[in-house]
Amino acid sequence: MSWHAQLALQYRQHAGKTSVHFSHDGPLRILKSLYPEGPGICHNVLVHPPGGLVGGDVLDISVEVAAGAHALVTTPGATRFYKSNGQPALQCTRLQLQAGARLEWLPLEAIAYNACDAANELQMELAPGAELLSWDITALGLPLAGQPFVQGVFSQHIAWPGHFLERGRIRADDGLLLNGQLGLAGQRCMGSLVYASGSPIARAQREALLESTQLLLEAAPAEVMAGVTAPNEHMLVLRGLAPVVEPAMQLWKTVWGHWRSSLWGLPAQRPRIWSM
Repeated sequence: MSWHAQLALQYRQHAGKTSVHFSHDGPLRILKSLYPEGPGICHNVLVHPPGGLVGGDVLDISVEVAAGAHALVTTPGATRFYKSNGQPALQCTRLQLQAGARLEWLPLEAIAYNACDAANELQMELAPGAELLSWDITALGLPLAGQPFVQGVFSQHIAWPGHFLERGRIRADDGLLLNGQLGLAGQRCMGSLVYASGSPIARAQREALLESTQLLLEAAPAEVMAGVTAPNEHMLVLRGLAPVVEPAMQLWKTVWGHWRSSLWGLPAQRPRIWSM
């Protein structure tokens, strides 16, 4: 039996407070809204009780943030794409930000288990003045648990029409891609951290952030290979590879906090769920 779960989040700002209205169908919802930074920033934890996806499962998530609202959404644990039963599993996320909105989309890692047939899609749309901090971290198999990724396929799609498009497809039997020096170089965790702005980022600000972020990368754990770029005047993109999730996640949280402080003047208020 497959699950087709849907969740729609709508964030609004009124009298200085960001609140959320949500609708859902199937085993996908958010927990109670939290305000550790005050009423202006709404923190939510997205939960999927089954704990993972098998063949035929679909998670369909949409997030809309209205003008002036600020939301931070994370998850309590990894998204797991389990061994396929012959059908693909899909997670599709759509983020829509109105003018002046801010969203921090920070799910914990996705794990592509051996023999999975999985796709993870992220689509974003930002009005002028909107700002998004979003990351994506994917682990291929569980090598430290003796469960390497030796069979199956994982596809990833990240798109902001007119600004950014990434489409990737990794087959477990593609040794040149997985182990070649122009591919993943034997690493089994890959990640992206994106800052996207609906309005152009001033050149001086882009260059300052690139320079300060590069200093953080130089001090990063030695097993993480990472680089930061500004592919256009609306974005900063950090990309990286690591043997496992933990060192990559440590670096991503550090850079996220730095960008949050530099861009918005806000401290790196980590969701409490990350410490559990």
